[in-house]
Amino acid sequence: MDETVEIRRSRRARRWTLIVPWGAPARLTVPHRMGSTAIDEVVAAHRDWIAGERARQVPRLGLRPDAVSEPDARRAARELVTMLADEEAEALGVSYRRIEIRDQRTRWGSCSPKGTLSFNWRLALAPLEVLDYVVVHELCHLREPNHSPGFWRLVAERRPGWREQRAWLREHGAELLAFRPAPDV
Repeated sequence: MDETVEIRRSRRARRWTLIVPWGAPARLTVPHRMGSTAIDEVVAAHRDWIAGERARQVPRLGLRPDAVSEPDARRAARELVTMLADEEAEALGVSYRRIEIRDQRTRWGSCSPKGTLSFNWRLALAPLEVLDYVVVHELCHLREPNHSPGFWRLVAERRPGWREQRAWLREHGAELLAFRPAPDV
């Protein structure tokens, strides 16, 4: 089967990039002035690569869009994140300003310079250890606002098994980020 490739022209792109996101058409971003013939050649030359990438995107998490409500998952995420953040903030000797549960497309969490912690609601669908790791990771940024060796030492002090949780996110994260619950009827 020939997969559709979405073409996006960009005035900022200096060269083409091709991605195959979960649950969405392959996307080729090209410089604004790239000609149609050149675009067709890139697509034709990469059909096998696109097919290979798509073949690796086998659902493994067993998430059913009709079995998950986004509002319920958001509530669960807020409860779990708040409980874990309160416990861990005290242990780390830090305080945060507030917690936001968001619908990020590429991130699991973030920490603003003012102490706002933001988390992806889809973490409620991940194993609790993974959610816990992301919460600890973001809280550690309140002491170390970067990814320096000191930051990773602090994460390791608080969660010695953090590498396994990060590996889980790397293996299953794209599938989880692409998940969309069925619309409420």
